[in-house]
Amino acid sequence: MSDEADRRSQIMSVLRVSSGNFLEMYDFMVFGYYASAIARTFFPTGSDFASLMLSLMTFGAGFLMRPLGAIVLGAYTDHHGRRAGLLLTLALMSVGILSIACVPGYRTIGIVAPLLVVCGRLLQGFSAGAELGSVSVYLSEIATPGHKGFYVSWQSGSQQVAVMFAALVGVALNLRLSAEQMARWGWRMPLLLGCLIVPVLFLLRRSLKETNQFLARKVHPATSEILRSLAANWRVVLIGTMLITMTTVSFYLITAYTPTYGSTVLHLAMVDNLIVTLCVGASNLFWLPVMGALSDRIGRRPLLIACTVLALASAYPAMLWLVGAPSLSRLLSVELWLSFVYGSYNGAMIVFLTEMMPAKVRTTAFSLAYSLATAIFGGFTPAISTYLIHVTGNRAVPGLWLSFAAVMGLLAALFARPCDEEIEARLASEPA
Repeated sequence: MSDEADRRSQIMSVLRVSSGNFLEMYDFMVFGYYASAIARTFFPTGSDFASLMLSLMTFGAGFLMRPLGAIVLGAYTDHHGRRAGLLLTLALMSVGILSIACVPGYRTIGIVAPLLVVCGRLLQGFSAGAELGSVSVYLSEIATPGHKGFYVSWQSGSQQVAVMFAALVGVALNLRLSAEQMARWGWRMPLLLGCLIVPVLFLLRRSLKETNQFLARKVHPATSEILRSLAANWRVVLIGTMLITMTTVSFYLITAYTPTYGSTVLHLAMVDNLIVTLCVGASNLFWLPVMGALSDRIGRRPLLIACTVLALASAYPAMLWLVGAPSLSRLLSVELWLSFVYGSYNGAMIVFLTEMMPAKVRTTAFSLAYSLATAIFGGFTPAISTYLIHVTGNRAVPGLWLSFAAVMGLLAALFARPCDEEIEARLASEPA
């Protein structure tokens, strides 16, 4: 009976800690899905390409704040506790989503409208800088022995629920509203829905308990000590950034960018593109915990190397096949294949990243590496893909961008070394 109660308690802890991660990714997905409508509302320039680029650059701008959020909020979390950090990031995230959902358009308040939207995105990015790290570290520290990969995979798993939920809401709205209604005001509905669930998420997170690992440490580093430790471990952060580049580029390519790519480049129906995105989210949600559990059995590195090699060998040829005769079936096939590669890689990568980072600065170092990767590469994937297609005329060029990310991931997987104290202790206890 006690074991059953403990199991239920662990499951509820995973759900509570992942809830804010769901909100963050839900908001990011909605912005990506309706980038064209947001472009017409806040960035009217007379050129569809210029307006879309401004919208996508605003989407990416939020990621530029992530490194700062990773350092400031990550240091706060490493000093004050995992629970305190998770509540703070959720509060900041909520203000960001509310500001974007309620700001009037450019034709109503002029230049103030896009400025407020950019500010909202920057605040979201700042909060997200430590959100992923805080969630991943919390899950790794409450995981039962031998199941850390499975536990930590639910950080990304909650993001896939957000992808699916956002896609479902989009499908429902597109079936009920006309294209003109969606462009004028319908795109705001998913954001307002996100605002409505914020109180529920706060209630869930408030009941979180602090992790035993954090409580067991008698001394918690001050901000200055955390910054010195980060500087001393810059190589670990750099390798972590390279590892995450593969994750962020592939994730935003197959989720946030899919509706825009499908409608503006492949000229497929928006409902079809959202259905594909829904299927991708479901596929990701399946593969992440499966491969996280597999990494607990066979190790992280074999999966990381295998998946990056698969991405290198197949990403561009798959995209060439897709653009040769665009269709719903081809888009779905390519996206599900890339979903398998992403889910298999990320299921092993996230937990491996927590094992790389020194314990006393684990949240800050993890968050900084993740934020740098998204700020420099992943978050701008929709904008970079759109620009590359525009200047080259090659509609399959996003496959080359993913191949570049795979090279980064492969090199990092070959050189990365875990430094988790539990691993070090185990290795030290083994006979020479």
